[in-house]
Amino acid sequence: MLQRLQRNMARPQKKTDSSKTREEAMATAKATQRPGQSKEQTRLIAQGIQKGIEHYKKQQKAKARELDKNLKKVRKQTESPVQEAEAVTEEVIHYKQHWLPWLLLGLSWGAFVLYLMTSGT
Repeated sequence: MLQRLQRNMARPQKKTDSSKTREEAMATAKATQRPGQSKEQTRLIAQGIQKGIEHYKKQQKAKARELDKNLKKVRKQTESPVQEAEAVTEEVIHYKQHWLPWLLLGLSWGAFVLYLMTSGT
């Protein structure tokens, strides 16, 4: 176990900075370079800019993760009431019949009774 710890400590840490970020930082540093500024000073400014860009990207990723979490919560909350509402509407189904067929049935029976009374049979 001690050997494994020593091996892990001896390994250099991987840097997560990308070459694109490095190039952007160097381009920005060169664009703002003052006359008489040494290459070392420009390199240090580029490193600072690169750290700033990386920090900004980390913040944006964290915001995106937080937004995704919130969206998932909202989706879960909106799906649950919809499903409950559907279940309630399925249980409470009332069929309302129109009054016209009943009126026509009554009139036809009335006409039939009137016919029987007038025909004398």
